[in-house]
Amino acid sequence: MSDLPVPPPASVGKVVGVVAPTHNQGNAATGGIWLVEGSAGSAVLKIARPPTDPPSGNAAWPTSDDPGHWNYWRREPLAYSSGVAQAYSAYGIAAPSLLSSSSLFDGSVAFWLDVVTGTPGTAWKPSDFHAFASRLGSAQGSLCGLPFNEPWLSRDWLRSYVERTPVWARWDVDWDHPLARVWPSWVRERLASLWASRLSQVSLALAAPRTLAHLDVWIMNLFSSPTGFTLLDWAFVGEGGIGEDPANLIVDSVTDGYLPVSQLPEIDDAVTSGYIDGLRASGYTGSLSSVSSFIRAYGAAKYSWLAPAVLGRCIAEGTVGNASYGVRGTAEEELARLTGLVTMLARWADDLPGS
Repeated sequence: MSDLPVPPPASVGKVVGVVAPTHNQGNAATGGIWLVEGSAGSAVLKIARPPTDPPSGNAAWPTSDDPGHWNYWRREPLAYSSGVAQAYSAYGIAAPSLLSSSSLFDGSVAFWLDVVTGTPGTAWKPSDFHAFASRLGSAQGSLCGLPFNEPWLSRDWLRSYVERTPVWARWDVDWDHPLARVWPSWVRERLASLWASRLSQVSLALAAPRTLAHLDVWIMNLFSSPTGFTLLDWAFVGEGGIGEDPANLIVDSVTDGYLPVSQLPEIDDAVTSGYIDGLRASGYTGSLSSVSSFIRAYGAAKYSWLAPAVLGRCIAEGTVGNASYGVRGTAEEELARLTGLVTMLARWADDLPGS
C-alpha cells in the first residue's frame, strides 16, 4: 500500500487495496494507473509523465513537451482541470470528476479521479451503441464550428497518428502468403492499396466539418448507466472531424476480441444511425447525407495500418496482439477472426472518392 507515489485525497481515507487496471503500459505519457480502495471510498490515481532521458515506454507511443504533439503529456490533466472533459456532459456523456492533482519531484503530475461504475462497453448491446452515438452526435453537432482556443488541445491528430503507423506496420508484407489467404483476394488487394495511399485517405477524411473530438472513443473507455454514459481517458482531446469518433468506435469495438466480429454489422448500423440522429437533433447545419462517408473515410484512414501490421507480424513472428490487453488466439485464429473487420475496411476504402 505504501508504493503509491502520493497519498490519496481525504475522501478515500486509509488505503486498504490497490489494483493496476488494464491500460496501455507502453504509452510514454502514462507513468501509472491505480484503482485505490480506501476506508472511506475509492478513487483512480493516474500519473502524467513528461519526456524522460532515455525515453520511457514504447517507441510507438512517445510523448512530448510540445502542446501540439498528438501525445502531449499534460493534455489529460489539463482536460480535467479546465473543464474541457465535461464538454459533452450537457448531452448525457460525462467524464470522471477530478478530485485533486499535484506535481511530483520529477515533474510528473499525479491526479485523482472518481471511480466510474456501470455497464462497461465490452458488455454493450447494439442498442447501447446507438444510444451513446446519438448523444455523441448531439454534442459534436452542437460544438461544430466553435473556436477552441486552448493551446494544448490536439490539432491534426489523425495525420500525426497515421504518419507514425509504420512503427506498427513495419514489415514488407507478402499479401499472397499462405496465412493471408484466409482473406479474399480482392480484400487483400484493396488493403494493400489503402496502406500505400494512407496519407491521401487522411486528406479525404479532413474534409469533414470540425468539432471537439475525444479521439479515443472505444469500448474500454465507455460505461453506461440508467442516467447516461461516461467517457474515460481524455488524453487526445482536441479538434477533430464530424464522424471521426464514431468511426473509431465502430472499428475498435472488435479489434481486441472483447466483442465478436460477427456483431460488427449491427454495431456499424447502430453507431452510424445513432450519430446521424444526434446530429439532426442538435440542429447541425452540415449535410447529413455526407456523414456516413465521413465515418468511412476516417475509419479507412486511421486503420489503414491494421491489416499490414497484423498480417506482417503473423508471418514474421507467428503471433499478434497487445500484451497489455485483448483476447487472443493463434496467428491463424486471429487472421480468421478479423476477416469480417478487414473486409469492412476494404469496402469502406472502395466507397471513398477516387478509389
